[in-house]
Amino acid sequence: MRRLLLVLLQLLLTLVVLGAASWGVGLLVFRLPGAIGSAAAIGFGLAGLAGAIGLWTGAPRLPFAFAVLFVSLLGWWGSLKPSHERNWIPELARLPQMSVADGRLTVTNLRHFIWRTESDYDQRWETRSYDLSRIQGADLFLSYWSGEAIAHLLVSFTFADRQPLTMSIEVRREQGEEWSALAGFFRSYEMAYVAADERDLIGLRTQARGEDTRLFRLNASPSQARDLLLAYAKDINELAQKPRWYNTLTTNCTTVVYHLVGQVAPGWKFSLPLDPRVLLSGYLAGYLKDIRAIRQDLPLDELVKLGRIGEKARGLAPDSPDFSRVIRVGVPTARN
Repeated sequence: MRRLLLVLLQLLLTLVVLGAASWGVGLLVFRLPGAIGSAAAIGFGLAGLAGAIGLWTGAPRLPFAFAVLFVSLLGWWGSLKPSHERNWIPELARLPQMSVADGRLTVTNLRHFIWRTESDYDQRWETRSYDLSRIQGADLFLSYWSGEAIAHLLVSFTFADRQPLTMSIEVRREQGEEWSALAGFFRSYEMAYVAADERDLIGLRTQARGEDTRLFRLNASPSQARDLLLAYAKDINELAQKPRWYNTLTTNCTTVVYHLVGQVAPGWKFSLPLDPRVLLSGYLAGYLKDIRAIRQDLPLDELVKLGRIGEKARGLAPDSPDFSRVIRVGVPTARN
């Protein structure tokens, strides 16, 4: 029995060492440039392998040496700090901020780009004010660019007297920087909010990129939508004051919204159980139906079919003032 427990402990420690080595290799590859990063990653990986072998060969100096290297790497990891001061791509150059006074929400640095293609667009940044007593509800967009498992999530707040206000959580890239989901695990990108109208955020995806974008009307009352919008405003202002890292798994376009909804959950009709569909955001519509956040009287397949807005959006001019109205034609309305 003692021998078995020792073997199990060795197996557990081996998995820990190999897991730490894999994480360290990824960090060095994505955070150090070119050949330097590759060489450092190979060296660290070999040290991890030696540490794992040492657990089984009675050479404790090998896992100990690796542990010292790993602690040193953790120290470097902890020293990596996010910043707002970088050479950002134009569409993410400014962060929104929001203020509330006399029942009105004022948004500064609201993006209102007119997109013809991803590289051909007119830059516009505005300040807009919204009467919170005129909020009607909230809609959710899922935009697919590669298969069904992963989609970008956007939330849009509708008003009786204004065009919808749309929120997106983005990877804040620098000029010349490419997006990599793997790099997103290793403090490679800062997080950004974008507050915009739908012609910008949704038009970019449907018209300029040709993505499969689907609209779902949420079963949120005006007061619930207002609570969520104010939760957004609070977090948007906090981010504007203190930068934070984007993380592919824990701080992304879906998990941050999940957290924000959780803050106002006592006022909502649905609860927020943990579910893998929150991470595999392409399947989020099924999760929303299960928690009664979208229409219950229609099958999910029908909601998805009717919610596809890409063709309607692509039939409009990039600067069409009817964009938000037209994309909602035929999409099932919410039922509270």
